[in-house]
Amino acid sequence: MDVIAAIATGASPTAIGIVRVSGDGCFPLCGRVFRPANGQPFHTQEARKMTFGDVLDTQGRCIDHGLAVRFPGPHSYTGEDSAEFYCHGSPVVLRELLSALFAAGARQAGPGEFTKRAFLNGRMDLTEAEAVVDLIDAETSAAARNAAAQLSGSLRRDFQAVTDSLLDIATRFYAVVDYPDEDIPDIHPEEVDRSLTAAENTLTRLLATCGRGKVLKRGVATAIVGRPNAGKSSLLNALAGYERAIVTDIPGTTRDTVEESVVCGGVRLRLMDTAGIRHTEDTVERLGVERSRQALEAADLAMAVVDGSAPLTQEDEEILRLAARCPRWIFVVNKEDLLPGETRIPALPEGLPAPGAAVCLSALTGAGLDALEQAVAALFPEGDIPEGSILTNERQEHAARRAAQAVQRAREALAAGFTPDAILTDVEEALDALGELTGRTAREEIVSGIFSRFCVGK
Repeated sequence: MDVIAAIATGASPTAIGIVRVSGDGCFPLCGRVFRPANGQPFHTQEARKMTFGDVLDTQGRCIDHGLAVRFPGPHSYTGEDSAEFYCHGSPVVLRELLSALFAAGARQAGPGEFTKRAFLNGRMDLTEAEAVVDLIDAETSAAARNAAAQLSGSLRRDFQAVTDSLLDIATRFYAVVDYPDEDIPDIHPEEVDRSLTAAENTLTRLLATCGRGKVLKRGVATAIVGRPNAGKSSLLNALAGYERAIVTDIPGTTRDTVEESVVCGGVRLRLMDTAGIRHTEDTVERLGVERSRQALEAADLAMAVVDGSAPLTQEDEEILRLAARCPRWIFVVNKEDLLPGETRIPALPEGLPAPGAAVCLSALTGAGLDALEQAVAALFPEGDIPEGSILTNERQEHAARRAAQAVQRAREALAAGFTPDAILTDVEEALDALGELTGRTAREEIVSGIFSRFCVGK
């Protein structure tokens, strides 16, 4: 493969900047842009050991003093000869170094190309490659831990155990089908059924993690709803930690959906501050109210905010009924700072399903926000799912579901007394789905789609 290069750190000025290079013949190429202080050529430097020297531009002039390191393949990230440069993080210095590498014969790496080469060279499978993306995008510690475990191969090992079991069944059936006249030991249906049952149980267990995986990957779509001036925008700002939404005493200030991603109770919430729901003749505000209703329909969690300093109104009750239709909802009594005497949660309308939690708080002072965080954490617990054994995207879910359905059909065919070739058809379909999941038989468009999700040059 040709030599690729890219800036591995961000575009903003930083203390340290990193440029990565990979490909056969990259060591002599790197030697043209880096002059080791010890006087020895770069390609002779000790592997995996930092070397100090001069970083050179296209004219051979020193533009920085930095460090460089060689990673000979196959024991490198990409599985091929690789190198990294560590210099000061000036965007100018990094661009000059990259230009010098291009002049020496390298080319710009495409999105995710370093990791794609690692996959193509057998250094990781597709689940581990996707874990790299998940780790880069992680916004919570739970998401980072899960991605790190998957990067270490935890999910691959789960699927490999199922694959090995199904391959053993397929091999035995192939022997019976292809060599009917040979003296081959009989296949015991109860043994095959135990293997198929174990495979189905593993796949079912993994599929049960999809809900948790979506929370880790995409966060929880959360609609903040309530009457005008109930304190919805103030709550959004309090959770975001800055003035994200405009707050005034004028009812109907928020007329469109305002979105912000925050971490609350260790859970990533995609907050949607909506227009106050009420009956209005204002055309623009009416459109905002309609968007509020649409946001509620699409939400996984609703925070129904009421003004605790005033009695519940008919509009409040209507909003609470709408919020209760969400998979989960929290009753938020705001303006605790204005409540005279002891705070309390108002009685809910008769016949309304109980909320997942009810909290009293002040979005203005921040009092009670810790109770809201605890409520969110309780609604989306990490549970006892081992880190790394969580399906985090639709591709993984779809392939695992296809495999589970094929294994189930194989069990049913075995129980019905079908011939080995009929059972083998379903076992092979399950193996194909598992191969697509880990990348062994994945189509090129699937592979390209995964790596195109990386940042350019990562």
